[in-house]
Amino acid sequence: MKMVVLDGYALNPGDLSWEGIRQFGELTVYDRTPPERIVERAKEADIVFTNKTPLPQSVLDQLPSLKYIGVLATGYNIVDTEAAKAKGIPVTNIPGYGTHSVVQMVFALLLEHCMHVQRHSDAVRDLKWARSKDWCFWDFPLQELSGKTMGIIGFGSIGQEVANVATAFGMQIMGCSRTRSDQSHRKNFQWVDLPDLLSGSDVVSIHCPLTRDTQGMINQKSLHTMKPNAFLINTSRGPVVIDQDLADALNDGVIAGAGIDVLSVEPPSADNPLFTAKNCLITPHIAWSAKEARVRLMEILEQNVAGFLQGNPVNVVN
Repeated sequence: MKMVVLDGYALNPGDLSWEGIRQFGELTVYDRTPPERIVERAKEADIVFTNKTPLPQSVLDQLPSLKYIGVLATGYNIVDTEAAKAKGIPVTNIPGYGTHSVVQMVFALLLEHCMHVQRHSDAVRDLKWARSKDWCFWDFPLQELSGKTMGIIGFGSIGQEVANVATAFGMQIMGCSRTRSDQSHRKNFQWVDLPDLLSGSDVVSIHCPLTRDTQGMINQKSLHTMKPNAFLINTSRGPVVIDQDLADALNDGVIAGAGIDVLSVEPPSADNPLFTAKNCLITPHIAWSAKEARVRLMEILEQNVAGFLQGNPVNVVN
């Protein structure tokens, strides 16, 4: 069984082991694979693993030995799943591994906006505290989350865990999702449609998948329905938000701030308008990548491969 990892570096830059996968056969790991070399590297493989290296039909048509595709992430839009299905090739993803890591990032971004920890630490190192006439000082407004409303777009496992943490902070919760699960155990929760969520929330956190319906969902029109003191947090997929529209909204004071871990194009171009937008925190798509989360990803990957080889594939998305 020949196996190829097309882009393994982001998942495992050297602090994890591929040995759990090597037990299943001959494994070749590439840190990165440019599009023009995908076929060359994968043409003899029975199993191909990809994180963000695309596998469209035009590539799949040139991989006659391919029997299984393992996506090293939860999102699988980089694979033409219908073309794979037509060829009898199961595609699996890795669900659930990064929930806790992503939730931490949501509140890391939000709390930085509320308490400005880094900015105040920098001010202290610049000796502003040492020069202060008072026993304390603050250069930026501070605010509590208690009593405010968190609007959560996409109420799956991550969205629900965000709601749990927000509840611990004393927040009210609004949820908007394609399917409405029973949340009767939450006394601070209500289901709403997207327009009501945007207009009624002090914080909007995005946790929906990227689909034709959600692409560009946060745009000039929707941003202008939000409160001027509201924060937008996006740790899901970059194209859900139109970068230029968000930059304009921040610069014009339409909303108070944003914390984003994803952009519409990754890696981004140097002239992305959000790089110079006011009150915009940007992290480089790392919400998923705490080491503990990546260890879980590897464990689920092993289970996926074992299930396929035993004739009982799990986490199949096509």
